Order: sequence, then C-alpha cells, then structure tokens
Amino acid sequence: MLIMAIDLGDKRTGLAIGDEGTGTAMPVEVLEVPRGPALLEAISEAIRSHGPEQLVVGLPLNMDGTEGDRARLCRAFGDELLQCSGLPVSFQDERLSSDEANRRMARSGRTHVAKKRLRDALAACVVLEDFLDR
Repeated sequence: MLIMAIDLGDKRTGLAIGDEGTGTAMPVEVLEVPRGPALLEAISEAIRSHGPEQLVVGLPLNMDGTEGDRARLCRAFGDELLQCSGLPVSFQDERLSSDEANRRMARSGRTHVAKKRLRDALAACVVLEDFLDR
C-alpha cells in the first residue's frame, strides 16, 4: 500500500511517499504554499498524482510527549485532509525529524538554499520511515 506523509509547516509543507510492503520511503516535493484552501488543493493534486491509499501527518509533540497548540493544529489539518481526500489519516510523532533531515544533508554538498528546499520533504520522509517502522 502506498502512503503519503505530510510535514505541515507555516510556509512550506514537505511530502514523501512510501510503500508499506517494501518499507521504503522517499521525499517527493516541498509545497511552498501557506496553510489554507490553496495548500489543501496542492496536496489533493499530489494525491491524485501519486495515488496513495493512506496519509500520515507529522505530529509535533512536545519533548515530554504532550500535545501543544501545533499538534492540535496538525490534527485539525488532518481532519480537513480526510474530508477533502476521503483517505484515512494517521498521525506520527515528528519530534526531531527536521534535525534528522539536517543531519542527512550535512555532507550532501548542497548549498544552503538547496538544503532549505529539500529539508521539509526529507523531514516528511523521516516521519514516514518512523511510521513504517512501527
């Protein structure tokens, strides 16, 4: 089954796609669209393009595991995704996913701008890998 992970941000949202059968995940793209109807439409287009059967939204938990305002915002966004896509939506702890993405790019030779463009998609990939590993 194909699964799409979403790393929701205020300005950029990262997408990754993975296969539950093989346990592999790869970054797909970064949408530079602010949260709102335009972002939902851009994600809907990515869903149509990649054909996932499930969505996973990164859940930014506090370091002590509790949910704060950002986690509630992501849960509400997940509800909106469910309504507009009809696909099941799961949530995955995304603590330190951006740090892991930065670590993976540290020796990539990419410029700061190139890393910034890829970081959110790579963070979504980390979230998806964690989801597939559970």
